[in-house]
Amino acid sequence: MALDTEIFEAGPFTLQSGATLAAATIAYKTYGTLAPAKDNVVVLPTAFAGRHSDYEWMIGPGQALDPARLFVIIPNMLGNGLSSSPSNTPAPHAGPDFPAVTIHDNVVLQQRLLAEVFAIERVALVVGRSMGALQAFHWGALFPERVARIAAIVGASRCSRHNFVFLEGVKAALGADAAFADGRYTAPPEKGLRAMGRVYAGWGFSQAFYRREEDRTAFGYATLEDFLAGFWDPFFAAKDANDLLAMIATWQHADIAANDRYRGDRAAALGAITARAFVMPSQTDLYFPPEDSALEVDLMPNAELIPIPSIWGHFAGGRGNPQDAAFLDEKLKLLLAS
Repeated sequence: MALDTEIFEAGPFTLQSGATLAAATIAYKTYGTLAPAKDNVVVLPTAFAGRHSDYEWMIGPGQALDPARLFVIIPNMLGNGLSSSPSNTPAPHAGPDFPAVTIHDNVVLQQRLLAEVFAIERVALVVGRSMGALQAFHWGALFPERVARIAAIVGASRCSRHNFVFLEGVKAALGADAAFADGRYTAPPEKGLRAMGRVYAGWGFSQAFYRREEDRTAFGYATLEDFLAGFWDPFFAAKDANDLLAMIATWQHADIAANDRYRGDRAAALGAITARAFVMPSQTDLYFPPEDSALEVDLMPNAELIPIPSIWGHFAGGRGNPQDAAFLDEKLKLLLAS
């Protein structure tokens, strides 16, 4: 457990699957001070394989998410090893027996965290990248009266069929390692975790990224193999394999309309998002292409499509690219000022 987080103990929590986590927990960290009117709240959900510390680069003096003005809460996603996860949940839900959780489950618990710990009724902004964007969309649809703005960065309101297929390849790479033992491993399945990184290597960055040899010019690797071995091989090495698979399952079954409120009506779910919304796909993302985002924006009453002009694919708008990070921060400042 990370020592710099606080823990929201939700008690018994029934998931969308019908299973119950006997002691559901959300690990979270806050930045800044909650205003007396509680009108300066920003929720910044984590994404696949990420933890709160991976998003702290977005918060700082002079930035859009300035803790001198805003109260930022980063809730760790279920399955990431800090909140309730296969790696930290006791039997009968330990390891591969951890029940399926959804984006809906995550967002409902996050709303409870805000309400029960801080008595927060309304959020100024929900901003997330990738699976964090999935959560931002869900926040806007599940609690439209509680959210003033959302920023969905390199993400979508559901997992597309193409995205689902990509993730099947990632799962297969991990499961092919005999040491994985159907999730009942006694030591980390190192070959499978490295194989996951190699699969990701062709999808995380775009064709143009590799064509322009950004692995060499931006990261400093001498050869492409050095980049694969130095950047991608350790990408998942420190993660628990069952945690990763739990988050992949959450990703694959993400759907803004898969709940009792919208009953599969995606147009109704997107149309219910009254929050001012910036939908910011990367123009070269192979996971969540801008064409998909354009279809979503067409169904949202108060949304704007703002593609990130980057060749960094799904990694656009991240901390590794100062130009992208500056573009993102500028747009977040504009959204917060609206």
